Amino acid sequence: MNAWQLAGFVLANLCGMTIVLAAIQFATDIIPIFSGGDSFMRPGQMVVAKHVNTIGTLTGTAPTFSPEEIEEMRQQPFATRVGTFTPSCFGVVATLGSQRLGVQFSTDMFFEAVPDEFIDVDLSHWQWQPGDTDIPIILPRNYLNLYNFGFATSQGLPALSESLVQMVKIRFLLRGSNETVEMTGHVVAFSKKLNTILVPQRFIDEMNRRLSPNRSATPSRLIVSVDNPTDDRLITFLDDRGYETEADDAESARTALFLRITTGIVIAVGLLISALAFYVLLLSIFLLLQKNTEKIDTLLLIGYRPATVARPYHLLTLTVNTLVLVIAILLIVMLRTYYIPLFGSLYPSFSAATLAPSLLTGIALYIFVGILNYAAIRRKVLHIWHMHKR
Repeated sequence: MNAWQLAGFVLANLCGMTIVLAAIQFATDIIPIFSGGDSFMRPGQMVVAKHVNTIGTLTGTAPTFSPEEIEEMRQQPFATRVGTFTPSCFGVVATLGSQRLGVQFSTDMFFEAVPDEFIDVDLSHWQWQPGDTDIPIILPRNYLNLYNFGFATSQGLPALSESLVQMVKIRFLLRGSNETVEMTGHVVAFSKKLNTILVPQRFIDEMNRRLSPNRSATPSRLIVSVDNPTDDRLITFLDDRGYETEADDAESARTALFLRITTGIVIAVGLLISALAFYVLLLSIFLLLQKNTEKIDTLLLIGYRPATVARPYHLLTLTVNTLVLVIAILLIVMLRTYYIPLFGSLYPSFSAATLAPSLLTGIALYIFVGILNYAAIRRKVLHIWHMHKR
């Protein structure tokens, strides 16, 4: 085996190993972005509502979901989880500022709640217990964008950052059928996916029971997780029932599915290249063994053991595999120095994972290929030895 052949085998193995490790490490590093807050890499999540038509408006029929319709959605094969938007059944008045300062804004508004597992932001400050007078709130990010780039610009008002809004205390007046409650609240996060003013589920349930005991909090929207947002059964079901999804839910879910499929294809291609390179290297070593059969016979005849004869070939494959693993890891480290700062600039809260996934995968492949190489070479030498004994 000449130096050029050996270099070709090293390069082929290196390409396969690098592709596999890069795909695994990249997927691991990007998980905090796509599985944490504002994720669209999680299984497809859609907000489903009923179509509002003129007849329903004239007859006063509310576009809400009955328990039977909710259960029907849960029974669908494409739905993995189904949650409901629980509305507030009491009046809400929010007040900002103070009369003493000469600046005060008040507005009527509403609250909704969804189960925590559907919320796409950090929930570390998302707690409320009966008796608490401060309400954690999640606002849609597009509300802030509308103010900053629409209203504030046209009125000559200053733009507001997320951190500044989160520092502001808001006074709330909650008006029920027999009682009025005063509370404060503050924004803990901004959501990209949920276009509503969210408060904790426990708060909504407690306040609805306390302030509007005679009203039923019938949901007008559902939040549905699906494994495959491109499933024809999903589209058919929504069309048959006259249900609608929010504008970008389906597109985001399709993008998530496409990225997961692409990552899997990249890993499969890398494994295929590694397997082919391993096969070619092993085949070349077999040809080298076959070419040197007479020399091996001579060594065995003069008393060398098969393990001793096979040792140079074991060392050759071990050296090639070690070189490939070390260079592949170095390439992964260099690649991460490029995209980690990019992620950090796009997502200030981004925290990169460790190199453990790619290291463990590389070591596992190294051990696996090493065992196969050792077994194949040993078997070939033993075969020559047995032929010699005959």
